[in-house]
Amino acid sequence: MSGLQRGKLEMNQPSGKFHILLLVGFFLILIWSAINPRDYFTWFLEVFPALIGVSILAYTYRRFRFTNLVYVLILVHCIVLIVGGKYTYALNPLFEYFKELFGWTRNNYDKLGHFMQGFTPALISRELFIRRRAVDGKGYTFFLSIAVPLAFAALYEIFEWLMAIINGEKVEGFLGTQGYFWDTQTDLFMCLVGSILALLLLTKSHDYQIAEMDIN
Repeated sequence: MSGLQRGKLEMNQPSGKFHILLLVGFFLILIWSAINPRDYFTWFLEVFPALIGVSILAYTYRRFRFTNLVYVLILVHCIVLIVGGKYTYALNPLFEYFKELFGWTRNNYDKLGHFMQGFTPALISRELFIRRRAVDGKGYTFFLSIAVPLAFAALYEIFEWLMAIINGEKVEGFLGTQGYFWDTQTDLFMCLVGSILALLLLTKSHDYQIAEMDIN
């Protein structure tokens, strides 16, 4: 094996130090978000899925380690959730600027969140299907890697509905509908777009990292 090949191999192997760096980054951003958020109740609701996800990854870390690509995407997804908790999805400052720039009628940061709701889980699902040999065939793997994020997105919409029934106007910042009639439908559509794009853009890189893990 050449030095270049060995370097590529090391870069794509799951690295404990790299994972610790990602975890430190996660907690630093989480702490930042907890300092004077717009609303602590909304902050908790938004960051709770990220905390649950990281807890599950930590619990299963010794038994199953994902590729570095998936771990990076998980961190990016968590950042989107945490920033949404800091400012609320309806009042994100950057997307307030975009709202003025592009003449939007609403702050569309929530659509980024739902895009990531498809983008990251699609690669998580795909890796589990491939490495656990749970699905036979590329076609089924592609289809189910889209279907799983959509199923969880639909479940999340039900969770939002239940929170609205239980807490009423207190969860307006969490829902972020901003009076948009088609909010639920477009949320699911953005999840669908995110999952498809993730598979189309990252399958080759994902396969490479999975293959390197199988070698070792």
